[in-house]
Amino acid sequence: MNPLQSMRMFCCLVEARGFSAAAERLDMSHSTVSRQLKQLEASVGVQLVNRNTRRFALTAAGERYYQYSVDILARVEAMSLAMTDERQHLAGALRVSVPLAIGTLELQDWLPAFRERFPDIALEMSCSDQFVDLVAGGFDVALRISSAPLADSSLMAKVLTVSDTVLVASPGYLAQHGAPESVEDLSNHRLLVFTGAASTGEWTLVDHHGKTERVAVRGALSSDAIPALHAAALAGAGIAAFTAHTAQAEIARGALVRVLPQHRSGTSHYYALYPHTRHLTPRARAFIDFMAGHYAGRSSPPADDPVFSSAAAGV
Repeated sequence: MNPLQSMRMFCCLVEARGFSAAAERLDMSHSTVSRQLKQLEASVGVQLVNRNTRRFALTAAGERYYQYSVDILARVEAMSLAMTDERQHLAGALRVSVPLAIGTLELQDWLPAFRERFPDIALEMSCSDQFVDLVAGGFDVALRISSAPLADSSLMAKVLTVSDTVLVASPGYLAQHGAPESVEDLSNHRLLVFTGAASTGEWTLVDHHGKTERVAVRGALSSDAIPALHAAALAGAGIAAFTAHTAQAEIARGALVRVLPQHRSGTSHYYALYPHTRHLTPRARAFIDFMAGHYAGRSSPPADDPVFSSAAAGV
């Protein structure tokens, strides 16, 4: 194999975290991958994978070789795309992980324009609110929505937008049960409760004057999937809390109505994330820039928020 092929094989081996998984991805046999690794180690003169453990583990030299390989391969791809004018006509596969809200409820707001602008990008989109490993999953970019600050990690984060979280209900529900006039009134209503990993079991409501009130939410319906709660709200099952972006279309056409409009239930940041060990390909950069432009004007990140920072999140 030539050096670039060796690097690609090794990166696949590391990201698959084992010979069998790598062999399947590369459409090779286990023995072929093992033989090519031995040839690579012989050519560089150091052991890259520790074979004295039951679990797949890199040596210190293997860690360095992987980091160098990721950087070199990204630069080679970027150079190749630039030489063929791909920055003006982007093409190829782009694998992204997005939350259910962005991949389902907000999809109609951004996908048609993305397809029109980049018709030759093959978007491979995985929709899930569960944490995913970007490297092991082979994702170029992940989008995430978080109401909490991101902690330091190996991921780079770009703030796309900030959205208020608002309370909504269908006109039918409000006609039958009445609209709450105070935070205390929520205890007499049917609440639709999100039970995902970031849920706290309460809504923190802040009014226009900055007064904060907390409400324990034990609802008539709970789910770990925002689309399920969205469907329930439209069906008149109760009051739900969504980001303003998620509920915007239904509020505009009157299918959902703001409840306690003088309050918001906190704010949520929309992030684009990718491993800091990788240079963004032109396709990934185009996707992030497009989503940032899509959300521009709806809400703005804090002025002191860095454009990119090291961060960890549920991805």
